[in-house]
Amino acid sequence: MEKRRDRVVQLGSPNRQTDSMQSLPIERVFREPEVTLSTRTWPGSLACVRQVLDAGLDVGPLTVLVGENGSGKSTLVEGIAQAYGLSAEGGSTGARNSTRATESALWQSLGLSRGIGASRWGFFLRAETMHGFYSYLEANPTTRSEPVFHEMSHGESFLEILADRFTSPGLYVLDEPESALSFTGCLSLVELLHNIAHSGTMQAIVATHSPLIAATPGARILEVGEWGLREQAWEELELVQHWRGFLGNPDLYLRHIIN
Repeated sequence: MEKRRDRVVQLGSPNRQTDSMQSLPIERVFREPEVTLSTRTWPGSLACVRQVLDAGLDVGPLTVLVGENGSGKSTLVEGIAQAYGLSAEGGSTGARNSTRATESALWQSLGLSRGIGASRWGFFLRAETMHGFYSYLEANPTTRSEPVFHEMSHGESFLEILADRFTSPGLYVLDEPESALSFTGCLSLVELLHNIAHSGTMQAIVATHSPLIAATPGARILEVGEWGLREQAWEELELVQHWRGFLGNPDLYLRHIIN
């Protein structure tokens, strides 16, 4: 474990793809100097938040955050989405669905360096609030023909959103999208994320618990925990090691929780 901590990512200086990043929506996330966020209370007390505020974060075509519950990965992607101008409850640029405000004030402390000439469109897919977003679409119809998402299964509606909305240049933020998807559904998402990463004009930031999604070719993986953020190879992720251990011998894990 100590060996891993020596590899805490230097957030301000990753391997940048300078030419391809010129047209990406976000190049860097940084602290807004005029805004003070207390580090004694949540979300400023989260190690990953403190690290981004102190060091900044350069963002490439595809960034995947993995970590345990409570590590701060969803809080961080929510803050980036809001700083970009997206609703905390999900949807595309301009959507203002709000049922109960529970989001943090982190977004007010985040500044974004935007790519020259890049699209300012975006979409935030947040698994826990998509039901409310579908209701918002029904209550606010547009001239476009919308699928009736409430008449689909949870997974089918997610796949329809991915096929229908994730097609234009812009920023795509996804918070735990695997929650609605089967194994084959996750493979479809991996294909989509791979295409986004190689488009040159599209960009994705994903928070996930899925080792399958984290394995997307071209992804920069940041492991989130008490150390903050550290860049890791897929096979070195704690997430991957735990799943490998469980699938190889479930009894080693189950005997500790089942009497």
